[in-house]
Amino acid sequence: MGHINKAVFLDRDGVILNDTGHYYVYKVEDVVINEGIIDCLKEFRKNGFLLIMITNQGGISKGVYTKKDVEKVHNKIKEIFGKEGIEFNEIYYCPHHPEKEKCICRKPDTQLIEKAIYRFDIDPGKSFFIGDTEKDIKAAEKAGLIPVRIKANENPTKYCTEILKKRTE
Repeated sequence: MGHINKAVFLDRDGVILNDTGHYYVYKVEDVVINEGIIDCLKEFRKNGFLLIMITNQGGISKGVYTKKDVEKVHNKIKEIFGKEGIEFNEIYYCPHHPEKEKCICRKPDTQLIEKAIYRFDIDPGKSFFIGDTEKDIKAAEKAGLIPVRIKANENPTKYCTEILKKRTE
C-alpha cells in the first residue's frame, strides 16, 4: 500500500508572502500576499492537492522575533486564505539558526517535509515543492519531491499551470 495523497509544499517568504524590503517578515502589518498565489492554491485544491507550508524562521533563534510573532503572521495568512476558501493542511516552521544551534528541521534538511509526508500519507513522487531559494530546491530533491524554482515574489501562475499539466499527463 503506497502513499495515497499528493501535495504542493510551499516556501513562505518570497513565495506566499512578499518579502521585498524585509529580511524577516514577522509583523502582521507586513503580511502582503504575492500576486497570483491565491488563484494557484485554489486550482491546486480543486485538483486534490494538499497544501503544506514549510518555512525557516531563524529570526526566532537569533532573538529578532518570537514564536508568538510567527504564529500571529501564520494566523493572518490563514485568515486571508480562509476568506478565499483555501485551507493549508499544515504550516511547519523551523525556529533554529545555524549560528545558534544545529537542527535537522531547517531547509535544506528535510525533517519538516518528512513529518508531513508521514502524517498526511503523501506520495513524494506526485508532489511538488515551490520555492525561491537553493535551500528549498535542495530540500525538495532530498525528500523526493518535484522541485519548482521561482524568482522571489514572482507571480507563480505559469508554474502552477505547468504543475497541473504535469499531473494530468
